[in-house]
Amino acid sequence: MRRADRLFQIVQHFRGGRLVTAQKLGKLLEVSERTIYRDIADLQSTGVPIDGEAGVGYIMREGFDLPPLMFTRDEIVALVAGARMVRAFGGAAMARAADEALIKIGAVLPESEKARIARTEIHAPMWVVSDADRAAIDRIERAIEKREVLSLDYRDEAGNGTARDVRPLGLWFWGKVWTLVGWCEMREDFRTFRIDRIGTLAPVGRVFRHERGKQLADFYRQMERGERHADPERARKA
Repeated sequence: MRRADRLFQIVQHFRGGRLVTAQKLGKLLEVSERTIYRDIADLQSTGVPIDGEAGVGYIMREGFDLPPLMFTRDEIVALVAGARMVRAFGGAAMARAADEALIKIGAVLPESEKARIARTEIHAPMWVVSDADRAAIDRIERAIEKREVLSLDYRDEAGNGTARDVRPLGLWFWGKVWTLVGWCEMREDFRTFRIDRIGTLAPVGRVFRHERGKQLADFYRQMERGERHADPERARKA
């Protein structure tokens, strides 16, 4: 690999504010750590805002104007497939954003690569997720971001209905079924809710703070210990 290409690749690996070590970069680019240290010093001397130190790692500050991305063939296929799946199975706002993302991806590709988007024959059916579920997915996603407590009217597998306030923490997709992972204030415990079993859904007008033992990371730790399942068919009854 030419040195200029290597410097470009180093900058690309810093995208998204990721902390990257010289050891990792050396393995990825098949050069020594000493070479990476020299390359980073050269990039810093030209004004690239890279912070860090040897043995700890490096990170690039936000706001640096990077050149347009060039995608490989496999990356184009992955991006197109992912966008089409989101368009088919995600919320309505997600679907619109996926279409916009494909347009933007096409805009940065050279002419020789743009046709690969149309030639990527990976598709997903558009009728699996109902319009009501799409709207609920978008509403829940916004509530997760804003930490809004939601009021749910929910029916379980047997058709029994309950109303409860839930702190929404995450959304899981299982191929046909979406589930909400949340902290149920009625049960004082984590619960998973199938989106297609939620009746009415509305914010209660208050936000929640992250508390120890009630966060998504705590739910994941319980899963790792085998204390619960996120699978909608195996989850504990709500």
